[in-house]
Formats: sequence, structure tokens, C-alpha cells
Amino acid sequence: MNILAHLHLATLASSSLIGNTVADFVKGDPYLTYDCDIADGIMLHRKIDSLTDSLFEVKQAKLLFRKSHQRVAPIALDIVWDHFLSKHWVNYGLLPSVAQFNQVTKVHIQPYISAYPADYQNFMNAMWQGSWLENYASIDFVGDVLGGMANRRPKLYLLRETIVDIKQYYAQLESLFFVLYPKICLAVKDGIG
Repeated sequence: MNILAHLHLATLASSSLIGNTVADFVKGDPYLTYDCDIADGIMLHRKIDSLTDSLFEVKQAKLLFRKSHQRVAPIALDIVWDHFLSKHWVNYGLLPSVAQFNQVTKVHIQPYISAYPADYQNFMNAMWQGSWLENYASIDFVGDVLGGMANRRPKLYLLRETIVDIKQYYAQLESLFFVLYPKICLAVKDGIG
């Protein structure tokens, strides 16, 4: 799952939005550095990632990518799941639109963001300025995101080409999303965190 899904799932779990979004920028035991609610959010993010990686549907989705690209498939899939969540927001959303959800989450995060790592601040500010959450609904935007990630991290250069696999198996990936995302929502509501 990527940023939109983590914000959505954190909201479902009544968990810290900051904790759930700063998690990728925090190493080690978060309880040694952050207040309990933030650390709990970081741990929920990690549990969601672990659960997602273990699901049959995600394993099936990885196999849709060319063998040469399966190493980076999990990263591409995180973006793909956000694409489908944004595209089908009406089925899962807690507010009428992704844009409204984005504004509400920004109100809860931005006033406190300066207390967190600079790379997290830069990421979140870029997300808001670029309207990423809303734009994830566009498959062309997904391709741009994957290309940008490949440019920033040369070891992940194959990410740029995964858009070919995503477009080729789009319907299958969408079907897998419709099965896996409700499972994750249910697990979060049932208290995996």
C-alpha cells in the first residue's frame, strides 16, 4: 500500500495520520523517539505492509510482471493499489471525494509536520502541491510516478518499465484489488494494530 491507502486505513483504524505516513522515514523502534500515538501509527503502517505482502492476491499480482521485473513489482504494486483506491474512491472513501479527503488529512498533518524528518516534510508537501492522491486515479500519472522513482533511485531503473506490465494486465490487477483491499480494511477495523 502507498500513501493514499495508508491515510485511508489509518482513518478507518482511528490511528495517527502522521504516524502512518512518517513510517517509511523512520527506522528501528519508534517508541524510543516518538509519542505513543505516533509510534502506534508507525507500527500499524508496518503491520499493514506485512499483511499486504502476505496476501495471496498480492503474490498473484507479482506474477503478472515479467520475470525480469518481479524484483521491483512490489514497489510498483504499492502505487497500483493507490491508483485503484483513488479511481474507485466512491466504493471505499470516507468522504465524497479524494480531494476532500486530502484536504482533511492535510489539516490534521501540516500544522505538526515540522517536528518530523525533513525528507518526510518534503514528501508530504510535494504530495499536496502535486495533488498526488487525486491524480493517482490516472494511469498516466502512475507511469509518471514510477518513472520518477526510477530516476531518483537508479537501482530501481526497472520501475519505469513496469507500467507496460500494469497496462497489459490492468483488468486482472483491478480484480485482485477488489478482493484484497476489502480484506485489508476488515483486518484494520478488526484491530491488527
